[in-house]
Amino acid sequence: MIAKIGRSGNLYGALAYNQLKVENENGQILFANKMIETAKGHYSVAQLAQSFAPYLIANRNTEKPTLHISLNPDPKDKVSDDRYREMAEEYMREMGYGDQPFVVFKHADIDRSHIHIVSVCVDEEGKKISDKFEKMRSMNICRELERKHGLIPATDKEHKQSEKIFRPVNYKAGDVKSQIASVVRHLPNYYKFQTLGEYNALLSLFNVTIEKVEGELQGQLRQGLLYIPLNEKGERAGHPFKASLFGKNAGIPALELHFEKSKEVLKDHPTKPTIKDAVTIALQTTSDEPAFKKQLGEQGINVVVRRNDTGRIYGITFIDHNSKSVWNGSRLSKELSANTFNEYWNNNIKSGIKEPVELQSKISKPNDVDLSAEEPHHLFDFLTTEKHEDGLIEALGGLLPEARGEDYEEQDFANKMKKKRKRQGGQR
Repeated sequence: MIAKIGRSGNLYGALAYNQLKVENENGQILFANKMIETAKGHYSVAQLAQSFAPYLIANRNTEKPTLHISLNPDPKDKVSDDRYREMAEEYMREMGYGDQPFVVFKHADIDRSHIHIVSVCVDEEGKKISDKFEKMRSMNICRELERKHGLIPATDKEHKQSEKIFRPVNYKAGDVKSQIASVVRHLPNYYKFQTLGEYNALLSLFNVTIEKVEGELQGQLRQGLLYIPLNEKGERAGHPFKASLFGKNAGIPALELHFEKSKEVLKDHPTKPTIKDAVTIALQTTSDEPAFKKQLGEQGINVVVRRNDTGRIYGITFIDHNSKSVWNGSRLSKELSANTFNEYWNNNIKSGIKEPVELQSKISKPNDVDLSAEEPHHLFDFLTTEKHEDGLIEALGGLLPEARGEDYEEQDFANKMKKKRKRQGGQR
């Protein structure tokens, strides 16, 4: 089992993220410790926040008092709700938070169930609870929980895997073709996308872009793709590579098959409403593009914005790393098209999008605690987000824990390349 610990100053963001899962029937509240109870056992974000308000008011000088912890068993583990409750209580007790108010959410919208725990790390007197040697203590507790509950152990293999995870292309490191090959070969195995535009948006997170080219060969029109490396600013940083250099799966025919499969999988996908609501709420609760991107980034959603030479926004894509799915804005909703964001950010026209009626009362902030000025919470500590000048966001390693990254030899098409070089040499 792997534990991820996030800290922030935004309690509201952490609670709203998890409550959206509940409202969209992709999650449930399993357990509430020292929380104010409701008559029917149902909670809104405001009601949940009330239990933490005294602690936040008493907070002396802790900059990030909100805790957002996820406990992730191996996908092969079958963990009952009672077992999750027991593990959450034991984990929080051993970490020193057993007497704190906390709420445990179970998520079931991806291929493995896991739990999220929201709490605060300051006590009733506003004093910060010690976090010394936190990672080491957390790891030891996870090993003990694995032993006690018969879970598949997460040993050093996870660290060995993390070293192999493919990362954004670094053109300065050299061997750019091999770096691109590693990214291109693995992305379709993990992410669902339905168009070349969505694929390009996903590639941009790894400092790669594609360009479609057409030409005539022996009287027939042929189409192909060029893969081009980008620098940290999203600018072209090297010469293009033909898709054929990366195997048949990198070309248009294979990608079109992937588009069709993705359309079938994503049709009526259960996470679509969650992503749509998260985007809508972020648009309603932020005033500019950087804040919007940051809020969604803390929920595991990257935003890629495309602009023309005049600065007009003509495309916007959302990449949800939780469900490994890519969504053009207009595919989520007509109200989330590029034109909406252009009017909102470039022309200062407030969006007319309304929050979902059933969520309006649930995401209202409590009157007894001011959360409006707080920073978004760092939910996914494995997801590093950095804003570049052109709006691209870089998602660094850890997104794909089972991916192989050192696939740089390109053995499967070496012979073809040799033949091409021979032909080129002969032509000269």
